[in-house]
Amino acid sequence: MMLKKIFLIVICSTLLMSCENKLSKDVDNKIKIHTIIPVPAHFEPLQGGFEITDEVKIELNTNNKQANIYIDNFKDYLNKLGIKTSNSATKPLIIKWNEKQDSLLGVEGYQLEVNKNHIVLNANNEAGIFNGLQTLKQLLPAKRIKSKAIVIASCKIVDYPRFAWRGLMLDVSRHFFTVEEIKSYLDKMSEYKFNVFHWHLTDDQGWRIEIKSFPKLTEIGAWRVERYGRYGSDRAYPKDGEKASYGGFYSQEQVKEIVQYAKDRNITIVPEIDVPGHSMAVLAAYPELSVNKKSTFVVPGSKFVDWQGGGKFEMLIENTLNPTDEKVYDFLDKVFSEIAELFPGKYIHMGGDEAYHGYWERDRNVQKFMKKNGIKDGEALQSYFVKRVEKIINSKGKKMIGWDEILDGGLAEGATVMSWRGMKGGIQAAKMGHEVVMTPTTFAYLDYMQGDKSVENRIYANLSLEKTYQFEPVPEGVKPELVLGGQGNLWTEGVATMPFAFYMTYPRAFAIAETLWSRKQDKDWNDFARRTEMHFDRFEVKNTNISKAVLDPIISIYKAGDKLMCKLVNSIPETEIYYTVDNTYPAQLGIKYTEPFEIPEGDLDLHTQTVRNGKAIGRELHITRNKLLERVEK
Repeated sequence: MMLKKIFLIVICSTLLMSCENKLSKDVDNKIKIHTIIPVPAHFEPLQGGFEITDEVKIELNTNNKQANIYIDNFKDYLNKLGIKTSNSATKPLIIKWNEKQDSLLGVEGYQLEVNKNHIVLNANNEAGIFNGLQTLKQLLPAKRIKSKAIVIASCKIVDYPRFAWRGLMLDVSRHFFTVEEIKSYLDKMSEYKFNVFHWHLTDDQGWRIEIKSFPKLTEIGAWRVERYGRYGSDRAYPKDGEKASYGGFYSQEQVKEIVQYAKDRNITIVPEIDVPGHSMAVLAAYPELSVNKKSTFVVPGSKFVDWQGGGKFEMLIENTLNPTDEKVYDFLDKVFSEIAELFPGKYIHMGGDEAYHGYWERDRNVQKFMKKNGIKDGEALQSYFVKRVEKIINSKGKKMIGWDEILDGGLAEGATVMSWRGMKGGIQAAKMGHEVVMTPTTFAYLDYMQGDKSVENRIYANLSLEKTYQFEPVPEGVKPELVLGGQGNLWTEGVATMPFAFYMTYPRAFAIAETLWSRKQDKDWNDFARRTEMHFDRFEVKNTNISKAVLDPIISIYKAGDKLMCKLVNSIPETEIYYTVDNTYPAQLGIKYTEPFEIPEGDLDLHTQTVRNGKAIGRELHITRNKLLERVEK
């Protein structure tokens, strides 16, 4: 019996020493390796840490109203961790508004120092204070272990953004999101230092903002008949007498509330009113603004355009304003007057993309107007429209921005270009001396699939996290000062809920945030992937959806002679891939992938999964041989 006790004591002591050693290593790693997204410009680890138990004191040397709002929001975050703020607390968080401006920090930069006695945050203004607090939040745990003290590893950080425009766009026309859902989207944006929310408020599938001068825009244009499933041919047009019951809009009071909410998170909202194309919701309410002046409807996701390849298309139903009708400009003048009153930011986005010229070119009156005014074709007529719209927007004290189609036929003098069809439009505009925002489909379209199509919501294109991380907004030969920055775009044809909007946005928004905030030379995929995995945990704690598709194998199928071959890749460090092709599973108990292998003939399926340290970390992909055959690279 005594020998058994001695043996148990030895075993327990050994296990305890092992745990202590692991804990020591973990603490060292926390000190040496941070998990901050986007990566700071300068990070210096120090020994020790700042320990918080129940309360902390916050000291601020300015009465700036906005800075105090930011701090109040930070106090709410601390309260959720069980940390109260008290002037009698011995542990201080000292926030200093620099009396002498630090040129290195600029408008949005900050310095943060953490040691065992205090935390000091320095910034030139309220924006820098806000960004420093977001970093501090990431140094804190997402959730507190009950009754345990929180220790923030000691460090020094000097940080500042590379670009002034760090944006995300959310399309609320294809699917409507509530005020509270928009706020939740803004909350998450702010945590990763995004500072522009591009709000796509109007399109063919719905007009989403109250315009008091034109009440039918929301009485009619904000609603469509209910349809389910994917957008396209399977969605039927409205039936005679069918009630338009799906949709919604934001009242002007709600818009003001959201604008203020964004401001309190260091975010400026850029509203988009998409014209002259994408205007079917407008024409459903006011058909007299079209060329043919025929009554139409708000399209419920049904097919109404014939895509012909090479960027060419034909509209099956008119969805474009008449650029030759003065009533259209009177309409837009009143709309943009109300928009300018609601949004205090510098920019109004006028869309300008995918405007179909066919109805213009086939109309006798439009052709007569073009001939009279020396307008040679549809592109030149669109340019005429864009220049008229710019004058309207400028008259409201705002600057116009539009998608890169506003270049076609000649660019308006003071316009800013948002380049989405690759980088070409941005390069062209910058070489003409115009400011640009880069948001190319190849890197920034967040509605694209981010994993294997066997487990993702199918769409016509893919965009992996690693590809997004390769985004570089300043092309060679372009003056960097003309590139304001960039953004990711979430179009919502296939995104019906806010949880799925988060899934499609993150973690690819991490990659965009890091591209737009961090220095180019500091980007490192392996380190970013490590930090991203840590932020998966933060999302899980908050019960917020996030895609982990980056953990899945990437499957490539090709032919080698008559053989059907399969190549598997995963870009996450320290992982292995396992697979089976004999209809057995789970894949993690199958064959370890080392090189491309043959998919033999037969009624069989491929099972494959990513593994780390013997544990499956990605989804198991399951694909039939027939489906694999369809993937053969041509």
